[in-house]
Amino acid sequence: MAIGVKRNLERATTREPTLAVVLAGSTAFLDLYATQPLLPLLARTFRASTFDVGLTITAPTVAVAISAPLIGRLADRAGLRRVIVGSAFLLAAATALAATALSLRQLIVWRFVQGLATPGIFAGTIAYIHEEWPASRAGRATAAYMTGTIIGGFTGRVLAGLVAADVNWHASFIALAMLNLALACALFAWLPPERPVEREASTERQRRGASAILHLFQNGQLVATFAIGFCVLFTQVAMFTYVTFHLAAPPFRLSTAALGWLFAVYLVGVVMTPFGGRWIDRYGHRAGLAAAMGMGAAGALLTLTPWLFVVAAGLALCSTGVFIAQASTSSYIGAVTTRDRALAVGMYSTFYYMGGSVGGALPAALWNVGEWTACVALIVTVQMTGVAIALTFWRRNREPFRNAAPTASPS
Repeated sequence: MAIGVKRNLERATTREPTLAVVLAGSTAFLDLYATQPLLPLLARTFRASTFDVGLTITAPTVAVAISAPLIGRLADRAGLRRVIVGSAFLLAAATALAATALSLRQLIVWRFVQGLATPGIFAGTIAYIHEEWPASRAGRATAAYMTGTIIGGFTGRVLAGLVAADVNWHASFIALAMLNLALACALFAWLPPERPVEREASTERQRRGASAILHLFQNGQLVATFAIGFCVLFTQVAMFTYVTFHLAAPPFRLSTAALGWLFAVYLVGVVMTPFGGRWIDRYGHRAGLAAAMGMGAAGALLTLTPWLFVVAAGLALCSTGVFIAQASTSSYIGAVTTRDRALAVGMYSTFYYMGGSVGGALPAALWNVGEWTACVALIVTVQMTGVAIALTFWRRNREPFRNAAPTASPS
């Protein structure tokens, strides 16, 4: 009781480091999908298939899926700030090494290494939010983090596309590495350590060892959230990986630079995602996710039109829907877990990035059958599956979670 009162007093008198959280989100997603506007260029350069160059997207997401639970556990033990900042510096080094690749296979290997360095940033940051922010503002804090991921994802893709068009793809990774290093230094300077009372709690958490993972899987709502996360990133990766091939072909014939600028549609999400965070806090996670995925499905269908401006509008709707859906799921994890939050986020990230890995590979088979139309049909199906899971397993109440145990069952 005394610890809880002390924590509430600290939160009431301490300003949350929102800017640092935004920067962390930018760092985590600056590189992860940076090769998307380069895919047609890489296919021509290496004379490779859509599936082969798509592995530059699949490889880092597979690495994230593998390493995220381990990194989540490390964050619980070593401290959230230490893991976030350390991972940011490691990511900068891995990105610089990707510029040395001389073949597509080598590039894929370094992309895998980038993926290994990424989970420490986002898993640690989501856990950090739920340790440092009061529950009543966690949705907004998560939306601020998501805004950072949007800025990072947009910047990485546009920078890669423009530099590759003017110089070459090697130079794209050099430019990204320099920006990664600057962000890592900013996090080192501006991200405060978590409060001592929380570090004492994490010392108790680490004594439970591997049994903590089994404990998390006893929570039906959390398992459902893992499945929804799979659907969310599947949608994002499938949409923005294969639409580049669609728009590089007739009748659009977009260049590498134009494909990079296409991701300016992400900026719509910068404006809309904070409103989505307030919507989540006010109306609940189920409503936020259903609205977001519905928006994404409508956007996906708009990309079937032959007019570029309508396709761009559809991509803006789809990306914004994914960002709000991710804010809903990430916020829900913190709401239904009271301990091992970094581990819970790490486990969620495994399923989330498994979805991204499948989303980067599976549409290649459909592309060979029905090209973009078949890909859109798959994307919409997966989006509606995510909504169905949320409506079935997530709680209906708006704010039932503040004292919820990790093993709470769905109502």
